[in-house]
Amino acid sequence: MCGIAAIVSHQAVNQDLYDALTVLQHRGQDAAGIVTCEHGRLHLRKDNGLTRDVFTNAQMMKLRGNMGIAHVRYPTAGCTSSAEAQPFYVNSPFGLTLAHNGNLTNTEELKKALFVEDQRHINTDSDSEVLLNIFAHELQSLGKLHLTVEDVFQAVSGVHRRCRGAYAVVIMIAGFGILGFRDPHGIRPIVFGERKSESGSEFMIASESVALDLLDFELIRDLAPGEAVFIEEAGRLLHTKQCAETTDHCPCIFEYVYFARPDSIIDNVSVYKARLRMGSKLVAKVLRIWPDHDIDVVIPIPDTSRTAALQMANELGVKFSEGFIKNRYIGRTFIMPGQKMREKSVKQKLNAIDLEFSGKNVLLVDDSIVRGTTSAQIIQMARDAGAKKVYFASAAPPVRYPNVYGIDMPAAHELIAHNRTEDEVCIAIGADRLFYQDLDDLIEAVRKRNPNIKHFDTSCFSKEYITGDIDDDYLERIENLRNDTAQSERNSENFIIEMQNCN
Repeated sequence: MCGIAAIVSHQAVNQDLYDALTVLQHRGQDAAGIVTCEHGRLHLRKDNGLTRDVFTNAQMMKLRGNMGIAHVRYPTAGCTSSAEAQPFYVNSPFGLTLAHNGNLTNTEELKKALFVEDQRHINTDSDSEVLLNIFAHELQSLGKLHLTVEDVFQAVSGVHRRCRGAYAVVIMIAGFGILGFRDPHGIRPIVFGERKSESGSEFMIASESVALDLLDFELIRDLAPGEAVFIEEAGRLLHTKQCAETTDHCPCIFEYVYFARPDSIIDNVSVYKARLRMGSKLVAKVLRIWPDHDIDVVIPIPDTSRTAALQMANELGVKFSEGFIKNRYIGRTFIMPGQKMREKSVKQKLNAIDLEFSGKNVLLVDDSIVRGTTSAQIIQMARDAGAKKVYFASAAPPVRYPNVYGIDMPAAHELIAHNRTEDEVCIAIGADRLFYQDLDDLIEAVRKRNPNIKHFDTSCFSKEYITGDIDDDYLERIENLRNDTAQSERNSENFIIEMQNCN
């Protein structure tokens, strides 16, 4: 998962892009980057780390220009090399830079075609670099010295014909403008908006509407699946066009469960309201299964479960309490390499308030259960704090299969619900009772405000991969990339290479 932003303005965009990355930081904490364009010349800064650590005042001053794109990265194959920080750049044709959120599912096939047929060199393992070179080749094959907007849209159509998977993309063409486009399934979110200034209209593209809100851009709408938007630098003119031959809107439902900020609106659905409805659906299941429950208090596992947990407490008619205090300077635990590091991180990340647990029957609420390591440790923390009984509720169904569209979920055998029943998961994490959201209820909770969404990507729950190109062989290949051993070896190699570069 990553966050992207792009702005075409009448004034310097460096500060606005930086601010946009700070509110998109939840979408990626591994690396950050900004590239701006000034009179056709590009200025780039990117590196590993949080946004606040990557950019100094001196570096920000060098990011001159009234047009630019930005990116925060959350790697989908466990790589932490700074070489894969975005935006990516190719000089031909015209000078192109790209920021990408998602994951291509035919990367290896595309790499071969780029080398053999397009005669282009790929320098990293990133599918984003592949995507940039596919677009560059499609643009170059037109043989134009001077581009038109229609040429840009034609190149996007070529990308849609060749690329499979999930991609929400912004591309800056030096001296010409900024392009945004979304894959034909609309798996990853992307929105655009307008800000009025004394000099005229300014436009922004971003992963989530919250980035537009911060900078006083008025949301125009989400890009439709397969659609592209282009903003000309000269005149700040905005153009849109449907560039895919066929589309089937299937947004990732995990955006609403966990990744997106609650104050964002994605595909006309409020993330906050969707999470409230998830809580209501889960309460209905609890009361249906266990009408004479003995729950004394509902406690969320910070932060993304808070909305659903509060709704559950209200509808159960029991106390809601903040029983855990979170250290906000610790990263997400389920993407950390190595089991021991994740276990240590949970203790650094959360601390229980004994008074809220002592002598009580506690219902802990989380957005989802992935590996189960965190859930088991938190349940034990609740017991250590004096809870009589500890029940656990997940706002999402059992996560049994890997996500291949841009979420760095672990290999299937590392998912606690893979090949386990819900009762077996309950025993494995040490809960007295376990309640999972039903998939149909989750879909209804999200779709209620936008019935036009006919399908969602629910592959991590259902193993139904909407692009139709995922089989067991593919899943085995990504398992070999994502398991703890492979990630540990890859990170060690990257560390050695970067130390050599420093020397």
